[in-house]
Amino acid sequence: MAIQSLNPATGEIARNFNEMTNEQVDELIQKSNETFLEWRFTDFSSRAILMRRAAEILRTEKLKFAEIITTEMGKIISESISEVEKCAWVCDYYAENAESILENELKESDGSESYVQFDPLGIVLAVMPWNFPFWQVFRFAAPGLMAGNVGLLKHASNVPQCALAIEEVFQKAEFPEFAFKALLIGSSKVDRILKNPLVKAATLTGSEPAGKKVAETCGLELKKTVLELGGSDPFIVLKDADIENAAKVAVAARMLNNGQSCIAAKRFIIEKEVLPKFTNLFVEEIKKYKCGDPKNPNTNQGSLAREDLLLELDDQVKKSIEKGAGLELGGKRCERKGAFYEATVLSNVKKGMPAFDEELFGPVAAIIEAENEEHAISLANDSEFGLGASLWTKNISNAKKLAQHIETGSVFVNGLVKSDPRLPFGGVKKSGYGRELSDYGIKEFVNIKTVWIR
Repeated sequence: MAIQSLNPATGEIARNFNEMTNEQVDELIQKSNETFLEWRFTDFSSRAILMRRAAEILRTEKLKFAEIITTEMGKIISESISEVEKCAWVCDYYAENAESILENELKESDGSESYVQFDPLGIVLAVMPWNFPFWQVFRFAAPGLMAGNVGLLKHASNVPQCALAIEEVFQKAEFPEFAFKALLIGSSKVDRILKNPLVKAATLTGSEPAGKKVAETCGLELKKTVLELGGSDPFIVLKDADIENAAKVAVAARMLNNGQSCIAAKRFIIEKEVLPKFTNLFVEEIKKYKCGDPKNPNTNQGSLAREDLLLELDDQVKKSIEKGAGLELGGKRCERKGAFYEATVLSNVKKGMPAFDEELFGPVAAIIEAENEEHAISLANDSEFGLGASLWTKNISNAKKLAQHIETGSVFVNGLVKSDPRLPFGGVKKSGYGRELSDYGIKEFVNIKTVWIR
């Protein structure tokens, strides 16, 4: 099948690629494994030199890479530039910290000496999404390569130029040729790759169905997986919060990447005493977002990544309104060519509506009334997902107590949920399992080996 790079803002085909054959994939796997057998024994200082070089390439050529991101998935150019800069940050973080994180840990035992060492596993297959086409990859690749693993990337089929550009970064940084390779393949070939005995583990960021499929195959093959799946993150505002600041940040939390983020705030759960004020402030703030050419630096809202995603989102909005949700703003596609959807605010959202039960992957906010603090936490947890949560209150000691009751992989108090190389990232429930980033992420794909000496 042909793999197509299509600009969602214009509908124009940017470039076509031929899918790799099974034979080509097998050859890449074989060469990647040969590379691993040597790469695993390189010292951390040598790896760090190359990783810092990758960071420098990202910074030097950020405009070029940002242009590719925006062309392939419609993100506004300023956010694409920020994404590339963040990738450079994660490269520097692991270049600086991988050796200390993975140094041997002494343990007391009945031996004269005992310690834990962290050995790389081998080839790790990364199945990655289109919404942050550089960041999602680098937050796997930087720790993976610094740990001594090698990586194969199966990127989303609508961002092949991003996949090749990332491979180019590692090549220019002078990593071994097959330490990181992009596979231009469709999803139908993933299962076969996972069954190859030379592939030792897999990480996936994407949809729940895709995650289940990878987990199923890796389970049968007894291979390690890390899954970061969808989210319907609650943004909880208690009555004692700074409502003006909460509303402003709430809009930014919803509209980042045009709402196409797993950790974007999606369900805005507001105590009833402050609901009218919050809603008015939120609507006025989100009105500032207007669809426009994502390559124009003055544009603050780009396109959705694909036409089918727009149609799915529009259907969720319409069904929610049919079930009783109020339409405060938007609710339809923008009147221009391309996959653009208006910034949309739904009120009176309740359980049983798509806006409450499902993940809305686009610029649509669902406002939900909470009777009190306890009810707000109950509504937040009433979801199949558990990725991140934002909690707004001036009572920090109470916030720390409430954080224990929120069923998510992270809780951000008085701030929007974000990923940071220094902090572990991941979810619970149907948002996946395992962690990326920080010292927890780099240890997901190593053999935690005990060494005991008499």
